[in-house]
Amino acid sequence: MTTSSIPTIECDVLVVGSGAGGLSTAVTARKHGLDVIVVEKEPVFGGTTAFSGGVLWIPLSPHARKAGHADSREAVIRYMKAETGRWYDGPAVEAFIDKGPEMVEFFERETEVRFVPTLYPDYHPDVDGGVDIGRSILTAPYDIRALGPDMARLRQPLVTITFIGMMFNSANADLKHFFRFTKSFTSFKYVVKRLLNHVKELALYRRGINVTSGNALAARLAKSALDLKIPIRTSTPAQELIVDNGRVAGALVKGPEGLQRILARKGVVLAGGGFSHDRERIAQAYPHLRAGGEHFSPVPKGNTGDGARMAEKVGGRVEIRFSSPAAWMPTSKVPLGKGEYGAFPHLLDRYKPGIIGVLKNGQRFTNESNSYHDVGAAMVAAGQGADTGMWLVCDQATIGKYGLGHAKPAPMPLGPYVRNGYLVKGATLRELAQKAGIDPAGLERTVREYNEGAVQGEDRQFGRGTTSFNRYLADPDNKPNPCVAPIGNGPYYALRIVMGDLGTFDGIGTDVVGRVLDAERRPIEGLYAVGNDRASVMGGNYPGAGITLGPILTFGYITGRHLAGLEPSLSSANVPTPTRQADAVPA
Repeated sequence: MTTSSIPTIECDVLVVGSGAGGLSTAVTARKHGLDVIVVEKEPVFGGTTAFSGGVLWIPLSPHARKAGHADSREAVIRYMKAETGRWYDGPAVEAFIDKGPEMVEFFERETEVRFVPTLYPDYHPDVDGGVDIGRSILTAPYDIRALGPDMARLRQPLVTITFIGMMFNSANADLKHFFRFTKSFTSFKYVVKRLLNHVKELALYRRGINVTSGNALAARLAKSALDLKIPIRTSTPAQELIVDNGRVAGALVKGPEGLQRILARKGVVLAGGGFSHDRERIAQAYPHLRAGGEHFSPVPKGNTGDGARMAEKVGGRVEIRFSSPAAWMPTSKVPLGKGEYGAFPHLLDRYKPGIIGVLKNGQRFTNESNSYHDVGAAMVAAGQGADTGMWLVCDQATIGKYGLGHAKPAPMPLGPYVRNGYLVKGATLRELAQKAGIDPAGLERTVREYNEGAVQGEDRQFGRGTTSFNRYLADPDNKPNPCVAPIGNGPYYALRIVMGDLGTFDGIGTDVVGRVLDAERRPIEGLYAVGNDRASVMGGNYPGAGITLGPILTFGYITGRHLAGLEPSLSSANVPTPTRQADAVPA
């Protein structure tokens, strides 16, 4: 087929990818009068967003103002300077701070998107400018029957973090009922009602229809786009960008109907979700992979860096600059049968009292109740040769109370998890260590030293429970420290943890409004990047709950407005002046 014979259609804006970045850009541009088409390589829409917690970090949001939380623009800037260090980009950070609340108001006023406040502290509330509450908001639950026939095209939540397909809300209060359902009649009624409703949904729709967290955000954004008559063309990967007289003028896509050229008068927006599954790039970018370690990511398999490669082919830059090029997530490998494994992200269990994390030498190495990213960074730093993993260890009473990873708390049985190798069980700590490949003497010594302080609610080595964030996801009924309890009598359990990620931080270099920059830091006409395709404003750090989705929707909103001629072309870029070679991360 010759180029001239390929069917061609035109629009104002072509968006490549259907996660929060792509859909927020598309909806904003359409709301301001532009003709928009979204193409998505996967048969489902929602991207990584549909797997996420659905939390947005939006300082000074309307919800925070309404609740009366004490905060200020100056405090947010101080916090961001402290968190991003030498990667602080003032114009981009200030655009995010100023436009974030405006973005929330826009989407809640003009679309199906709704948020509710949370009690999340910043992840480092003791850092200058950090706060104990008020900067994170959560997507409100959603009944996906509103999508009609398109309900079938919404990406389902990550299977390993559901219970018979039922989602749990990212708000801590929702899960507390499940942990307490054998101890509280109120929680028992709550759990029974949710289970009965979910079984009814499965019978009628073969999936849960009352979705929460990131699945709700993906559904709400998609419903907003579809209501605006924005086509979301799934199973339609973009194969290459079309360049005309030095300007990106569209893309060649291949859908169910075959090859097609989509020409975009205003611009092409890359929103492919980053490069978490681009094996060649992560082998160079991730320090633990360079050291020979293991990586097992829970993000969608389709995040293979397509946007980065397309940008590079037309002159864009994708540099590996940050010491943490991705949002690290400690992950366990759940056997699914037939040699297949699912990724379980460890979002909750590490905070619970009586659970510790050790290396293969049996020693603790970090505060297990720090954020997933901080624990992941500590795993990388503590990696012993090619082994950058850890083991979570606890006793019978603790696993019965809280569960461990994919293994659910009592009364759910643990036997299947032991038999399929997900959990290791030992009558004594020495037997557990020998079975797991942990140094027995090291584990016994670690537990003995940990317990000396733990019986008094103290973590004398790493200070678990000393910040509001440590305590937020722990057990408030455990006194005096919700994060710390001694490891008691056996039998004991251990669970192997490897490194995963929630998405990449390094990415395509852009200016503030999302225009892709070339090697001379000049905008490539007609080409934009949003979402995890765009380099993060957070500089490789993780300051609080929702620091991926918060900037993703905010900069999607900014980019959509810029495409419609409503945002100035801010000159500063989120690609800082090229670093000295000695500072660069080795490729």
